[in-house]
Amino acid sequence: MQTRHGRSLAMWCCACAMWAAAVAGCATTTNRDATSATLHRPAARVLPDLFMWRDTCNVYVLRDGDAALLINVGAGEVVDHLADLGVKRVEWVLMTDHHREQCQGVDRLDRGVTKIAAPAGERDLFEKPTDFRRWFPKLGDRYTVHGASYVRPPARAIAIDRALKPGEVFTWRGYAIQCVDTPGHAPGGMSYVIRRGPTAIAFTGGVMRDGARMTNWYDTEWDYGFAKGLDTLIKSVDTLIAWKPEVALPSQGPVIHDATAQLTGYHDKLTAFRADYVRGYPVFNGTDADSDAVSTPTEVPLINQVTPHLYKLSHKTKGKNFAIIIADDGHALVLDCGLFPEKMLDEILDGLREHMGLKQIDAMWISHMHGDHFLLGPVMREKHGAQMWTLDTIVDKCEHPRRYDYCALVSSYGDGFDGMPIDKGFRSGESVMWEGYRVQVDWMPGQTEFGCSLWLDIDGKRIVFTGDNLFGNPSDPKQNGHECVVARNSSIIEEGYLVGSRYLLDLKPDIVMGSHSYVMGDPMPFLRRYHAWSKRIINLYQGLMPDRDYEYGYDPYWVSAYPYRVDLTTSDEQQVTITVRNFRDAPQRHHVVLDLPDGVTADPPVLDGVVDAKSRASYPVTLHVDRAKVAQGLQIVPFDITLDGRHYGELFDFVMQARE
Repeated sequence: MQTRHGRSLAMWCCACAMWAAAVAGCATTTNRDATSATLHRPAARVLPDLFMWRDTCNVYVLRDGDAALLINVGAGEVVDHLADLGVKRVEWVLMTDHHREQCQGVDRLDRGVTKIAAPAGERDLFEKPTDFRRWFPKLGDRYTVHGASYVRPPARAIAIDRALKPGEVFTWRGYAIQCVDTPGHAPGGMSYVIRRGPTAIAFTGGVMRDGARMTNWYDTEWDYGFAKGLDTLIKSVDTLIAWKPEVALPSQGPVIHDATAQLTGYHDKLTAFRADYVRGYPVFNGTDADSDAVSTPTEVPLINQVTPHLYKLSHKTKGKNFAIIIADDGHALVLDCGLFPEKMLDEILDGLREHMGLKQIDAMWISHMHGDHFLLGPVMREKHGAQMWTLDTIVDKCEHPRRYDYCALVSSYGDGFDGMPIDKGFRSGESVMWEGYRVQVDWMPGQTEFGCSLWLDIDGKRIVFTGDNLFGNPSDPKQNGHECVVARNSSIIEEGYLVGSRYLLDLKPDIVMGSHSYVMGDPMPFLRRYHAWSKRIINLYQGLMPDRDYEYGYDPYWVSAYPYRVDLTTSDEQQVTITVRNFRDAPQRHHVVLDLPDGVTADPPVLDGVVDAKSRASYPVTLHVDRAKVAQGLQIVPFDITLDGRHYGELFDFVMQARE
């Protein structure tokens, strides 16, 4: 049996062979057409004056005499080679979408001569890029997944000369270029189709790569696991199939010569993937039994009892976070607390004091980094004297949330707060004796890397509190319980759901207490389905991503900065730590350049190094500001990334502010 990497390597070698054959088949014969090895004809039979340059993206040059039209720009390297084609001026650039690696070299064009056209739906992303990075993010910000942006606008504004609408025809020197609406990889992504007789050639941007694969996952993840971006992409694939293109010219990777057949197969792959990607339990139409068939009502109106010492919110409060263990002497431990008003908390605690003997809340445990699990933490601390407990790796996300670019941090809730002190950060596997019970906290990833479980044996049951990792009705064999897959939660699946589901199988709990009022009794068959799903979804991602190490197309943080928001308003220098991740089985060489705004310098400005296999390397960088030169307001600082000789471009970024 071939290994994961063996199968992927074979497919990768096949793709390389196809690429080499395509290059060989486009060899030129005249002096004027003699070009470098990376400038060749991708569709010589149909469009002999079309050339392709491979850069941070594929740049397509459509030539007419000594003039040219480009599809995308990449890093602008193509400008140095246009003379090889006899091209003296670039009259137009058509952008397929806003992504930085498609347009980061725009400054190399003569904008006095060259005009830029882009999809109308993405005009703001080109012209107002800093509108899509927030110093104080909110859950509902445009183009974000709960406050974490999924768009990748240029570092600096790019003026658009013409905004192209879906369905219109762009004409240039006898070419009629059809503008086809194909969002999904980008919110307003557009493909361009040229017909020559019965043959259609489609410039498809990031819709699909050769081999019926995604360009990446993180650009299509538009919501919290409900597949909005994925559904949009599938619809766009269907749109392109209707055009029956013979050749598709993507923004990344080899030319796609059997385009319609691949698009059809791609539709089927995406549809099959969707079935396992969306949540493994009924989210909006579940019954009370789906979320909790175990607990029973009590004399406290909004509280149910799970076991003699364990209570939770009732069925009337679905979606909210609160559970509590009350010991015989009245001391209590609260498990998560948020998403409901302080007045409601007061009523609940008053009822527990009156009917259940509550006297003192000793601590509140926080299951993971998301703010909705401790929005009432300050009230619990200041009004009720509770300490705050969580896993040590979660502490900084609670205390300094805006240093990160993850989903649903507490600072994004609007009615929340900008961080909260934590009293105790547990090491994974650490336990504490509390009221005669051994309470243990373990790292348990899944929905997010920054999550943990708390478990104890109480009332003759082994009970584990699992945060947002799984939900559902264990008695329903159709449910596997997985919660949403969201890359911006830091959720590499081998290090997340696979680890967490295996952990639960080994723990063998009698009751699983999920957040948001879920109670799962007799869970072992359910947990086996959950673990089987975690293995299956890995295989599905491997089949969709172009890299043999699929994580490069899944993870939007494989080059990252801490802090993500760098404040230079009160100091002339600040240190930021840049981390480079290697998912490969062999060492990886990187070259990372910080694309800094005017008035800001870095020491060092370039990071060259080698990262060992399956590991990370972190580098301290000191930023210096010249306030006389730096612009006011938020600035985007991208990383221009090269790995092992391949120039990926400005995929990721951090933000800074040097003047209020």
